[in-house]
Amino acid sequence: MATKLPKTALSLKQFMIRQEVLKLYREIFRTIRKVPDKTTQQELKEWARSDFKNNKHNTDEHAIKSMLHIGKKSLKDLQKSLALSES
Repeated sequence: MATKLPKTALSLKQFMIRQEVLKLYREIFRTIRKVPDKTTQQELKEWARSDFKNNKHNTDEHAIKSMLHIGKKSLKDLQKSLALSES
């Protein structure tokens, strides 16, 4: 019996990692919107887009998890910096 899944269907593990990456991407852009300086905001958006775009070809699970960890740490640092600047 033939499967109905396309040949390019993601495994469950790949799907879960992809969702984590997309969640981080959205969180980064939500946080960048809070940056008061529009020039800095634009630079951060370009940096984030290029960073994700440059690494989208990567399929190694361990490398992706490592980049996710670094991305989450960078996001927390940005959020802390924004919180300090607001107080």
